[in-house]
Amino acid sequence: MQCRFCNTPLRYLFLSLGSAPLSNSYLSAEDLQKMEPYYPLDVYVCENCLLVQLEEFEKARDIFHAGYAYFSSFSDSWLKHSERYVDMMVERFRLNEKKFVVEIASNDGYLLQYFKKYNIPMLGIEPATNTAHAAREKGIPTEITFFDHAYALKMRDKGQQADLIIGNNVLAHNPNLNDFVRGLKAALKPDGLITMEFPHLARLMEENQFDTIYHEHFSYFSFLAVERVFREHGLVLFDVEELPTHGGSLRIYAANSDDRSKPLSSRVAELKAREIGEGYGRIDYYATFSEKVQKVKRNLLQTLIGLKNEGKRIVGYGAPAKGNTLLNYCGIRTDFLDYTVDRSPHKQNCFLPGSRIPIKHPDQIRQDKPDYVLILPWNIKEEIMSQMKDIREWGGRFIIPIPHVHII
Repeated sequence: MQCRFCNTPLRYLFLSLGSAPLSNSYLSAEDLQKMEPYYPLDVYVCENCLLVQLEEFEKARDIFHAGYAYFSSFSDSWLKHSERYVDMMVERFRLNEKKFVVEIASNDGYLLQYFKKYNIPMLGIEPATNTAHAAREKGIPTEITFFDHAYALKMRDKGQQADLIIGNNVLAHNPNLNDFVRGLKAALKPDGLITMEFPHLARLMEENQFDTIYHEHFSYFSFLAVERVFREHGLVLFDVEELPTHGGSLRIYAANSDDRSKPLSSRVAELKAREIGEGYGRIDYYATFSEKVQKVKRNLLQTLIGLKNEGKRIVGYGAPAKGNTLLNYCGIRTDFLDYTVDRSPHKQNCFLPGSRIPIKHPDQIRQDKPDYVLILPWNIKEEIMSQMKDIREWGGRFIIPIPHVHII
């Protein structure tokens, strides 16, 4: 296996989470009688460029298919985050109806919908048919395709180069990283800009967020690593923000290397210096993570075993991809969780991959009144605890698994 960015042979194992099915491959009742494919969930770090990465076992085109179950609009906090982003970008970069905005992996239109009030021309690019159709129903022009360098050249030839290219939680989903970033440059106007958001490797390591690792996420970025990738393809990172989303993310701002219209923010040098000081520039630092992950697993199982031995009833909240990594790595099945619930009707009445835990409507919790609710999308725990605050009426409590197991 070679690094997907610099082609250096990968020799250093960052973390092994055993084997697991694809985290977004939710099962129907009929699927329960079939075999599930499992793939190694082994993560490596490149000794040359320090990119943390997984091997590609399934092609992205087979992962983001017509039955893809993740719809962004079912998270209220994510919608608010997206609206704030649009308002900020319009003001900061003076976007208007003469500009052209493109979002890659635009999902169900969760973000582009907020550009409509500004009458800014837009285009969504989304490979999953079902989410793309949901965006079109909102009146958002959406191309159902994968974005790559070849497609970017078609955009350029059709006069569709963008003033702003947006990519939220898409950079990690591309196994052909170099081709993707080349495409960003080709699709960008000379004076345009790119923003990308993705989970920050520093937060993943420092807060034990190992459950954000799954087969659909091929790469995991420090700022040091992502800056090197973009620089290699003629793009400069002129600003960066640290965000609370997804447990801690980066929002990078990129422009063409010869674009002198965008001043370099002091936040770039500050973050690089901090990452270097914390050890992200040294290969040996990455060896410290595995034992922390194993400790979280032991503590979670110890907590659940203790509660079940007391006769307590435990259910889950949420059916996110990260939850499937957690459950499958820890070996948690219906012997611990009776079921989980999710607001998305696209997941209800299905079963989680691997663990085969049934997914029900959130009202099931109010009907059954369990003793404990394990919050699987812990990154939006405040939103969930607010939605489910009535469990306090029967003495119910929440279990938060990450960064360390605690009960609220």
